[in-house]
Amino acid sequence: MTARLDLSAATWRARAIRYVGIYLLLALALVAARYLTQDVRPDLRAAQEREAALTTQRDELELRVQALGNPQRVRDWAFANGMRRFAEASKTTAELTGVPAPAPLPARTTVEVTTVWR
Repeated sequence: MTARLDLSAATWRARAIRYVGIYLLLALALVAARYLTQDVRPDLRAAQEREAALTTQRDELELRVQALGNPQRVRDWAFANGMRRFAEASKTTAELTGVPAPAPLPARTTVEVTTVWR
C-alpha cells in the first residue's frame, strides 16, 4: 500500500503560513533577546575600565610598598629613631654562668613487678 502525497494548493499554503509564522517567532525572540541584553555591553565595558583602573592602582601601591621597604629607607628610619649598628654599639662582656645541675636521684637497686591475670 503506497501513501499518496497531498500536493494540493491548500496544503502548500498551510505549510508556507506555518514556516512564515515560525520565522516571525524566531525573529521576535531574537529582537526580544537583543532588547533585554542591550545594557550588557556598556556594563561590561565599564567593568573592564574599573578593572584596568584597579590594576593600575594595585601596581602603583606595590611600587610604593617596595619603595617604603627599601633597605636604605629602613636604615635611615632606624638611625632617625636612635638605633645604632651592632658593630658601632658599645658592648659589655660577662662570664657565662649556667644553672646549677639538680642533685642526682638516689639509685634504686630493686624493681617490683606486679602481674595480674584476667
